[in-house]
Amino acid sequence: MRLLRFIPIQLTLFLVFGIVLGNFFGFGIVVPLVGTLVFLAILGFLSYTDIRKTTPVFAFTTALLTISIGSLAISIANPKNLASHYTHTVNEGSHVFHLKVIEILKPTSFSNRYLATLKAVDGAYRTGKLLISMPTDTIKSSIQIDDELFIHGNLLEVNGPLNPHQFNYKSYMEDLGIFHQLRVGASGTVVVTPTSRTIYGRAAALRRHIISKLRKADFGEAELSIIQALLLGQRNDISEETYNDYKNAGAVHILAVSGLHIGILLLLLQFLLKPLELLPTGKTIKLVVIVSLLWGFALLAGFSASIIRAVTMFSFVAYAMTLNRPSNTFNILSLSMFFILLVIDPKLLFQVGFQMSYAAVFAIVWIYPLLQQLWYPRNIVVRKIWQLLSVSIAAQTGVLPISLYYFHQFPGLFFISNLLIVPALGIIFGIGILVILLALCNRLPNQLTTLYDMLIRWMNTIIAWVAEQEAFVFQHISFDAVQLVLAYGLLIGGLVFLTKPAFKKAVVAAVAMIGFQGYIMYVTYQTKEEEALLVLHQTANSVLLHQAGAALSVFSKDSSKIDRMVADYRTAERIASINNKPLSNSYKWKNNSVLIIDSTGVYPQTPIDYLLLTESPQINLERLIDSLRPKRIIADGSNFRSYAARWKQTCLNRKLPFHYTGEKGAYYFE
Repeated sequence: MRLLRFIPIQLTLFLVFGIVLGNFFGFGIVVPLVGTLVFLAILGFLSYTDIRKTTPVFAFTTALLTISIGSLAISIANPKNLASHYTHTVNEGSHVFHLKVIEILKPTSFSNRYLATLKAVDGAYRTGKLLISMPTDTIKSSIQIDDELFIHGNLLEVNGPLNPHQFNYKSYMEDLGIFHQLRVGASGTVVVTPTSRTIYGRAAALRRHIISKLRKADFGEAELSIIQALLLGQRNDISEETYNDYKNAGAVHILAVSGLHIGILLLLLQFLLKPLELLPTGKTIKLVVIVSLLWGFALLAGFSASIIRAVTMFSFVAYAMTLNRPSNTFNILSLSMFFILLVIDPKLLFQVGFQMSYAAVFAIVWIYPLLQQLWYPRNIVVRKIWQLLSVSIAAQTGVLPISLYYFHQFPGLFFISNLLIVPALGIIFGIGILVILLALCNRLPNQLTTLYDMLIRWMNTIIAWVAEQEAFVFQHISFDAVQLVLAYGLLIGGLVFLTKPAFKKAVVAAVAMIGFQGYIMYVTYQTKEEEALLVLHQTANSVLLHQAGAALSVFSKDSSKIDRMVADYRTAERIASINNKPLSNSYKWKNNSVLIIDSTGVYPQTPIDYLLLTESPQINLERLIDSLRPKRIIADGSNFRSYAARWKQTCLNRKLPFHYTGEKGAYYFE
């Protein structure tokens, strides 16, 4: 019975801790496996003794066992720990890769992109996943899930960020188990072999068939893209403008099939399948049918992290509803999370969508009742509005630290978009399912198409209006990992105190508040002491940043193209003021001279410390080195790559340090 006291909330926390521990230290499989077996043996021994009745040894061993299992799970999920993984045997050079397409990514302006699993390299069995890029103007754009490809090419590293504080796409792909990519040129060798479809391929084919049917109806382009996202989990066709509107309005969660959508679907199925309860084993049959349909919908929508989380959780909810017992919602959430991380994929823990989903739902379960206790209106209309508003406030409070950490912005009018859209989302979702069924049967009436198109357009219009209120979208908020942890410590401490006030709980909440404020004061002081000079990388432009405390001077050839880069740096480094200036040809940096040579190729004959080459100057680098005797040469993104390669070889021959931002990223002056 003591073990049951740990289930599910405590065990889930220990499992999460073990996953984080294993991911951070990278133990491999052997260490956590031995630990799991040892603690399992100890637990088995204690089960046949009376020790567990008198000491906490049993509970402590259970906790250590769960932590070991978490570390083992994340180690097994790491593809590099498999002996068959391609990174152990495939060297540099050209190879023939046999792959199977598993996902079609959103295309860029220049290429179609796919995720594929390896079947073989040069005819030998190998495992792993690769990112495939192909030109958009080739016939390969017709590639579908489950197609097998034979590609002759070289493995390339997935590109990381070349400038500080930019989105790290390389790290993001590594979290998905993808470490390399294959780029196929316009004349590249690709053989596409259709094969028998897996269940994923058939689901993708069904999605394409549904989308083709919907395209034949008279839906607007923007409206159809939202319909695909709401009902099929396909967001590839949503324009950047529309997506930004939903993000700035605090309603981007509507575009991802998640708990809100699955909850609506569960209630709809509960209502439609209620007659099954009249059968002898009707409740069991009803539960099996509902869970099967929920997972069928998850498969149709592409098995994203948010869908897996939502369907798993609501499968437990459906079971609790069938038992007709008052259920502990925290236990249901914890059980679903435990199941997902242990059985499906422990790496989901590190995905933003997964984190935000659970943070939102846990916050709703915990904060919503407190808000209802704070005020319970007697008027039924006011009460319903307050309930919807309470749900929105609770969810936003739960995800606020995560949102600030990853996106550094906060939509101040989130409650308006949620108050207007969420009540109607059930109707929109229900009608959408009907629209799909009728479209598949070729029985979709024009009146229903017009009505549904109008509903989606109305929703987009409201979201766009809320997003236009830029004064209420708070952006460029500095928020690091330490603040993330401290913020959740403060939030949990405050909620524990508000749930059942006590002096000790108040002390804990106060300590959390002091710790959070103290850290902010510390980083503010650190920022004031900071000074840095760096060259950023940008194609066809030269950018130099000088940070002096919370002030940033930006020197560039073309200031119209640097807003995003400067904004990323400003947010992460807690910059208070920015001053844009034209780029000069020389600077002083801590008693060192910095010379910039542009396309004119003109330079003085005095020795320098740092040489920055820009705009592909026509120079004889050998002669220049003899004349200026620089200690280091830097080439930025405004130069031709062929020039940078030639300069690199010259510096290598002269044993002179050379830095090309197109390869090594931004350069920080010492």
